Amino acid sequence: MKNNKYKILVLSDLTKTTKNTLKSSASLAKMIGGTVDFFCVKKPTEIVEKESQLSAMRTINKEYFAIDKAIEKIVKPISDEFGVTITHNHTFGNVKNEIGDYISTNNPDVIVIGKRKSKIFGILGDNITDFVLKKFNGIIVIASDDNTVDISKHLSLGMLNEPLTDKNKAFTEKFISLSSNPPKVFKIHDKTNLITESNSTILTETQEYIFDKGDNIIKNISNYLSKSNVNLLFVDREKESLKPNIKDVINNIDCTLILTN
Repeated sequence: MKNNKYKILVLSDLTKTTKNTLKSSASLAKMIGGTVDFFCVKKPTEIVEKESQLSAMRTINKEYFAIDKAIEKIVKPISDEFGVTITHNHTFGNVKNEIGDYISTNNPDVIVIGKRKSKIFGILGDNITDFVLKKFNGIIVIASDDNTVDISKHLSLGMLNEPLTDKNKAFTEKFISLSSNPPKVFKIHDKTNLITESNSTILTETQEYIFDKGDNIIKNISNYLSKSNVNLLFVDREKESLKPNIKDVINNIDCTLILTN
């Protein structure tokens, strides 16, 4: 990466969760040494309905500047508070196409999507989360609105299926070095629950929790995460045992997720 800075792209639809998503992103950037780029896409139909072409263009231009001011009002205080560079852009158009083009043009290292209690990213009718998972091969962060990442508070890490590879080793090690406790590693297995020591060369101090594979496995892990106060969970989204259940992981685990590959 250029200048050894992680490029973090935040995708948002300017809902109530935007501030918390951006704060989590700024905290992540502060922890790993990165910059944040905030990007918002609005459908033209959200702005104009049945108007003439000239009238529609005027409405869109007016709304463009209004949205720019609204974003600036959110971004600047957070940038100042965390001491992190946050650029921002927005546009009107087809949501998937615009996001896809923006990802291809800017080539981020990490993409952050905000999560609400019932759905992700707000424009879920467009299946944006699915689209980003298919489009982007890098690290994806699903930022919890209720359990935000805060650099001023202790960091408690969890790892689902020990998502450590040469590709993301440096990224993961940064968080391990900042964690207040050794990471907890959770594995899905067909045998009886065990607690063993991890064989990872990175995770020299940790415990490994192996859960029985079954219909309620994700909820069981979620309950344990809550009880053990894990606020940042690494997930290997390419693991065969998780591929069919990645949506369940995203929707049922109430902490910020880092999806690695």
